Amino acid sequence: MPPVNRNKPIRAESSESRYTLVDFMREFPDDATCLEWLWRNRYSPDGVHADCPKCETNRPFKRYQTAQRRQSWTCTACGYHIHPTAGTVFHKSSTSLHLWFYAMYLMTSTRCGISAKQIERELGVTYKTAWRMANLIRHELMNEDGDAPLEGIVEADETYIGGKRRDGRAGRPGPDEPNKVAVFGIVERQGRVIARRVADARTATLLPIIRERVLPRSTVYTDEWRPYRNLGKSGYFHDRIHHAEKVYVSGDVHTNTIEGFWSLVKRGIGGVYHVVSAKHLQGYLNEYAWRYNRRNDGRAQFQTLLLRAVGS
Repeated sequence: MPPVNRNKPIRAESSESRYTLVDFMREFPDDATCLEWLWRNRYSPDGVHADCPKCETNRPFKRYQTAQRRQSWTCTACGYHIHPTAGTVFHKSSTSLHLWFYAMYLMTSTRCGISAKQIERELGVTYKTAWRMANLIRHELMNEDGDAPLEGIVEADETYIGGKRRDGRAGRPGPDEPNKVAVFGIVERQGRVIARRVADARTATLLPIIRERVLPRSTVYTDEWRPYRNLGKSGYFHDRIHHAEKVYVSGDVHTNTIEGFWSLVKRGIGGVYHVVSAKHLQGYLNEYAWRYNRRNDGRAQFQTLLLRAVGS
């Protein structure tokens, strides 16, 4: 019988998890380990040498114990200090780095999201701290507006998030439904999704987003909503599926991919967050889009998010 490797976490062969809680606790057991990871990944791959802005050359740095909460590394030649947390979401935060890393792990290890109340319970912090941490992670680390445009076969669709219609019917909101917020999404088949909160679902609002985020001569599939009628004149190959006639798929023409993403967002918000304000809705859209876009990555989402936190 072969010896058991007790350093390797036991994981079922059928598990889809790439990074478990056991992996996290082994790699980041305390605050000092998290700080060392930041130092090596931001400034010093070997843990000793880094580029000194004052000396303008690569110098040895040493970490001296100080009374301050956030420790720094000091240039042994000129005394210049480098703080690994400066310029990151962790900057000037009194919360332990270990708790920050754990919050990031929690937000990337679930498909439908995790509420600030649950983060509060998991981390043992106040609700205000948990909410601030989650909000910063969504807006600063999960924002993908600067990423490359979509191309190939793309689906576009608008939807509304908020309270139910008073008459119980589905559809676009009327003047008596101020709580419903319009959102717009475009998704590349087998690729990435972009989701934005928009002021309305009019032509002047939706078409500029498509032109900005979808490369010309791409194929765009939509429903029969009027603002999409002029996509052909904007340099796209455009086809529509007529939902009003109860047609949902016609060959390759459908919007099921983007509608599946909307279903994931709405079920997640309704089941986890319950109510989301219009002010912070974009942050939640960022979170769901970020996880969706990395569903097939070989690297664990937590590791990807950590590298994004240090600008890698």
